[in-house]
Amino acid sequence: MTIHVLLVEDDELLVKRIINHFAQTEFHIEIDATGASALELVRCRENNHNAISLAIVDIVLPERDGLHLAKELNTLTNIGVIMLSSRDSQADRIAGLAQGADDYICKPVDLLELELRMRALYKRLKSNNDNDESEEFIEYADFKLHPDNRTLITTNGIESRLTEAEHKVLICLISNAGKATPREKISEEIGQPDWSPNDRTVDVLIGRLRKKLSDEKDQKRIVTVRGKGYMLSI
Repeated sequence: MTIHVLLVEDDELLVKRIINHFAQTEFHIEIDATGASALELVRCRENNHNAISLAIVDIVLPERDGLHLAKELNTLTNIGVIMLSSRDSQADRIAGLAQGADDYICKPVDLLELELRMRALYKRLKSNNDNDESEEFIEYADFKLHPDNRTLITTNGIESRLTEAEHKVLICLISNAGKATPREKISEEIGQPDWSPNDRTVDVLIGRLRKKLSDEKDQKRIVTVRGKGYMLSI
């Protein structure tokens, strides 16, 4: 089995390291140094036997914004996106998650860590895709959520795909519906146990969920409970 991976990276040395590392694995690395043709490539091969399963995207690209590319790729339901950045800051990590990335890795890249994260993300995506035929939805108030493929459908028929982090946040809120869920607990659910009051990652993800729930203006579905966290209203 071959897993096709699109690497959008202009650092030639890093590209060579990644190609060499994955040469003897099932991951087949394809290169787009500038990101200019990445979206078209993924789209034209979608649902083919050689479809791109994962995209590894550098935030800083010579011809386009890597964050914007991640946002565009996020509209394609069958691809996982891992962001790369040389800037190890909370702002960049939040920006990557806000644009729909499934994971975020800082440079210099540890190739073993990259491989493990790729395998974990691909396993989750494959499991979701294998269960796409299931009609098992979690229905709550005016929306329903497909827990296998992370599809959210609102009462007015708007359908959107949640990222892994968004999905975990929403499941956490559903599990604690009607009561405030602390930011610390939500942060633990998305794999960031070392939450601090200055960490805005959870707030950004809540903002994205509000938008996808058509809840951005009045915030009636996800309520901010001052000093306590967030609550999914009943």
